[in-house]
Amino acid sequence: MKKVFIIAEAGVNHNGSINTAKKMIDEATNFGADAIKFQSFKADRLVSKNAKKAEYQLETTDKIETQYEMIKKLELDFNAHVELFDYCNNKRIKFLSSPFDLESIDLLVELGLKIFKIPSGEIINLPYLEKIGKLNNNVILSTGMSNLGEIENALNILISNGTKKENITVLQCNTEYPTPYGDVNLLGMITIKNAFNVKIGFSDHTQGIEIPIAAIALGAEIIEKHFTLDKNMVGPDHKASLEPADFGNMINAIRNVESALGSGVKRPSHSETKNISIARKSIVAIKPILKGELFTIKNIGIKRPGDGISPMMWYEILGKRSQDDFQPDELII
Repeated sequence: MKKVFIIAEAGVNHNGSINTAKKMIDEATNFGADAIKFQSFKADRLVSKNAKKAEYQLETTDKIETQYEMIKKLELDFNAHVELFDYCNNKRIKFLSSPFDLESIDLLVELGLKIFKIPSGEIINLPYLEKIGKLNNNVILSTGMSNLGEIENALNILISNGTKKENITVLQCNTEYPTPYGDVNLLGMITIKNAFNVKIGFSDHTQGIEIPIAAIALGAEIIEKHFTLDKNMVGPDHKASLEPADFGNMINAIRNVESALGSGVKRPSHSETKNISIARKSIVAIKPILKGELFTIKNIGIKRPGDGISPMMWYEILGKRSQDDFQPDELII
């Protein structure tokens, strides 16, 4: 089976600190994530000076500062990207980052990234989509706030500019932090798969671990989940993120579920074959039977174990003459 790709979404939960980012890489590696993802942007290119904060950002950060001021403190410069990229390589965990502007795409290309994660807000950014499409790399497309028509447009732009459809994975996503369970719409993932015949995954912003686990059972090939060292840290995304122990619990649960899904071929498993003769039944004598006597419903019955003649042969045995003497509970052979 193909392994589910699990992304620890560090985002901006490093709070602008390289040391915090490295600790996050350590924790994500220890708990078995396949990748850790950051965000690449320059505040001057991302947000206007007078742009408002989202409601959840007002609740988790300084209400007086603007979105620009909040974002500015969370930038990672080129040298920081290089340092974190190298640190991930040493830890043998994949470094990913979502670019939020054209120049940040160039930065990630320079680093040598082969997987580009498009955040939900950029799904309607035509020049951005064209630029990523021309890279002909693997693309992970988040679809928060979008409808099917917008997803179709984004896919067409990526594909028409050179990205192969089979290299695109589309993630069901909701951009409220945290996402109310009633707004998750996991079945939207199936709708996306059926509408566009693409690989699917799930980017989760709920507070628990149940929903990404359920997404695996529905066919998600990628799970992305926000991750923090401490939910009580100051910053826009910490409250909707998992701390390391909970993130580890989620990964373990996902691995258990993907293992349990199996191949889909219905046949006895290796572990249960030893129980077949114990749990199934055979045709047995229920009273003494002499050689040459007819088998009837009065002298044969069905009991465990199951290593004799199958009860499915019942009507083929009835009315036949016994070839041997049998005592009660002996298998008819």
